[in-house]
Amino acid sequence: MRDDAAKMVNISAYRFVGIPKDELSPLRKDLDAEAKALALKGTILLSTEGINLFLAAPEADIKAFWEKLTARAWFSGMAYQESKSEHQPFKKMLVKIRREIITFDRPEVDPLKDTAPRITPLELKKWLDEGRDFVLLDTRNAFEVEFGTFETATHLDIRSFRQFPAEVENRAEQWGDKPVVTFCTGGIRCEKAAPFMLKKGYREVYQLDGGILNYFAETQGAHWDGECFVFDERVGIDGGLAETGAILCKACSRPLTHAEQLQEEPEGFRQYCASCLPKIKEKALLPQHG
Repeated sequence: MRDDAAKMVNISAYRFVGIPKDELSPLRKDLDAEAKALALKGTILLSTEGINLFLAAPEADIKAFWEKLTARAWFSGMAYQESKSEHQPFKKMLVKIRREIITFDRPEVDPLKDTAPRITPLELKKWLDEGRDFVLLDTRNAFEVEFGTFETATHLDIRSFRQFPAEVENRAEQWGDKPVVTFCTGGIRCEKAAPFMLKKGYREVYQLDGGILNYFAETQGAHWDGECFVFDERVGIDGGLAETGAILCKACSRPLTHAEQLQEEPEGFRQYCASCLPKIKEKALLPQHG
């Protein structure tokens, strides 16, 4: 039995690579068995366009799994973004086959053929230090942006990545002559977002190499305001890639920073946001019938 209190290595990675459709099911079965044999937890998404994964386990188990994964030609040389936590942030291990490893619903964009130039974290930091005139575009969903983003970032107030194409098409004339730098958590959304913008008439579009996670690793979060939302039980990480103590509201799932957790409230009410708490208290005071 492994001790979940041991230091966990959390990794995220993706690769766009053509995987034959008839290979997906046996690959899913093999990866599921390999991951579970090493007590990994997290999610692996597979499709004919590649792989996208989020995993956590003690370091030795991560390395053992990674050696097996990258022994396959499709994934040879693939790298991952890493952070650490004191606990296992995933509840179970899932390996799924999907139509897309990041849903965009725009088949005219093929990341295996369509690419945009990359900007490194240190180059982006230099641009921000110098106060250059460019659009720093957050491609994530609105609730993620609200939780934390770059101080000068622009966002589209979208609820789903599927809404991104229509929103940027509406801004082509407004932004078309400025350099645009797109960013997301780990980089995968920008693999579709940035090439799409180039196809729609934007003249100069870059994607942040490795996303926010890589930027934090290289710069410790310079020019960042707030936390970065992550899709596991850590909820939020800071510029040093450390867990922040954020939680999700038990009623509406809005991410709450440590400061927003209403510490003055009785313990049973601290896991609700300020919007949901009055309703929860009212319900708690209602007579119970059984």
